[in-house]
Amino acid sequence: MLVYSRLKYFIAAIVLILSAFYAVPNMYPQDPSVQITANRGARIDAAFQTRVAAALKTANLTPKEIEVQKDGNLLVRLASADDQSRAAGALRELAGSDYVVALNLASTVPDWMAALGAKPMLLGLDLQGGVYFLMQVDRHAAMRKLFESAAEDIRGVLRDNRIRYISVEPAANNTVIAKLSAGQDPNAAERLIATSMPTYQISAEGDTIRVQIPQTELDKALADAVQQNIGTLSNRINELGVAEPIIQRQGADRIAIQLPGVQDTAQAKRILGATATLEYRGVVEGNAIEARDTGNIPPEARIYYRKELGPDGKPTPVLLNKRVIASGEQLQTASSFFDSQSGTPAVRVRLNAAGGQRMFDYSSAHVGKLMAVVYIERIPEVKMVDGREVRSTRTREQVISVATIQGTLGKEFQTTGLDSMKDAADLALLLRAGALAAPMDFVDERTIGPSLGRENVDRGLKAVTYSFLFALGFFLVYYRVFGLVTCLALLINLVMVFALMSMIGATMSLPGLAGIALTVGMSVDANVLINERIREELRIGLPPQKAIAEGYDRASGTILDANVTAFLAGLAMFAFGSGPLKGFGMTTMLGIITSAYTAVSVSRGIATAIYGGKRKPKSVSI
Repeated sequence: MLVYSRLKYFIAAIVLILSAFYAVPNMYPQDPSVQITANRGARIDAAFQTRVAAALKTANLTPKEIEVQKDGNLLVRLASADDQSRAAGALRELAGSDYVVALNLASTVPDWMAALGAKPMLLGLDLQGGVYFLMQVDRHAAMRKLFESAAEDIRGVLRDNRIRYISVEPAANNTVIAKLSAGQDPNAAERLIATSMPTYQISAEGDTIRVQIPQTELDKALADAVQQNIGTLSNRINELGVAEPIIQRQGADRIAIQLPGVQDTAQAKRILGATATLEYRGVVEGNAIEARDTGNIPPEARIYYRKELGPDGKPTPVLLNKRVIASGEQLQTASSFFDSQSGTPAVRVRLNAAGGQRMFDYSSAHVGKLMAVVYIERIPEVKMVDGREVRSTRTREQVISVATIQGTLGKEFQTTGLDSMKDAADLALLLRAGALAAPMDFVDERTIGPSLGRENVDRGLKAVTYSFLFALGFFLVYYRVFGLVTCLALLINLVMVFALMSMIGATMSLPGLAGIALTVGMSVDANVLINERIREELRIGLPPQKAIAEGYDRASGTILDANVTAFLAGLAMFAFGSGPLKGFGMTTMLGIITSAYTAVSVSRGIATAIYGGKRKPKSVSI
């Protein structure tokens, strides 16, 4: 008999209500916005908000709204993309290096809906556009890091072979100069360094050894730095949860990044360009204040400064060893938490085997001695000079903690002394994602339109719309009442697809639209099978209700078999593909799940409501 239980009606009603609720946010437009985030040491307060409003008024801009978000960021909503770019220029001049100013698209979904998890689906670059960053590797910083690494390697070779030296420091013309102590054998030192560094050009003049790094090595170091930075940026973007990003190398030292569907672009900009990391160094005994004032610094030491101010109102100096015990590059994982003992935010870290062994060796030999944690941050700065933007960077090295080594340390320990939980969370993210091989600067930033062109996007949307309307028209004319049943099932199918994509945070792209068009076609196929099966049952003389029931029962097996094979194809594309292919596979899988449910179950419920129950129809309009 043609029956449909009350439980199934209840489930279908709940599914329809939830689908409509989670699909509705896609109808809310987004506001072009400028987002301002405070860097470490700065804050967003009422005074700063007033300055922002004054700067916008001076630029003849009227924002829709200026609001402080729950995460502490300042969001300026504007009426158009042109106002957005003008506001960004005015606010960058105001913010300086203490704040990150970034372009954004702010949601207009009501707060009560967002609180229940209702949000619009992410759109790919080919539908919505997105944020574009062009980043350039700092050549001087990359070379400086190479020279400092070479100097540290030379120090290690001389130390291990008991050759005393006065200093080993980078010098001009791509060289590192080592000055040996009196009575040492420069020829022996030259041979040892040449054995350890066969590609470098080494020469000895008296007690001075000159190590020349060839240009080929410099070029290779820059290329390796760019390649490593691409991997690190990919890790950081994955931590941010950006769907289907595009990261491409441009030229010798530039990387282009496209981020579709990013809500917090200021956070993305800060995390992508940040080079914050930690270094663990031993404290050198001596009077740091006297060393600072006289310039008489021990050869193995450098002067760093603590956060705390001294009696003279200046940051307290501390002498730290030039040799790094362990750094963020040797870290396996990191997580932020609030340390109840110290009463400050902290980061729990785990080092890799090499870093853990170095920490073990050092702490074992220096129990009772002091060890410092250095927080290193590279801050980009933008200044207006003669009406033009001049970009520069400054590096801030700050000792955030000095503690006595109470016992032997291993691979796991924690670092305290951070200013806020936000700083701790950002630092943990950077450490997990890996350190940049060389610092990078933002040389261009803009919101971009669809990468495939607005005309292609419009045609894609029209293709989906017209295919859907043609299917509806055909069904209404050819299958009549059952055509209406099919049209309702197709509409519910589309609403469910959009709702699912919004709920799971999937990205809709142009290939995704093609996937939806495909699922509409598959849903059409399923309903054609059902309708034709019902017509066959009517031809052999079955009563209307019995024919409808038999049509659904006998067609369901075939529909499910076809959908399973198509679902496996979509799963393969999603699992092994990337970019557009992955998006196509995702929408195909979701569409197959929803079309199978709507064709087999929902449409049967609608047909039962029309022809079932105690009714005794003499014919079926099909």
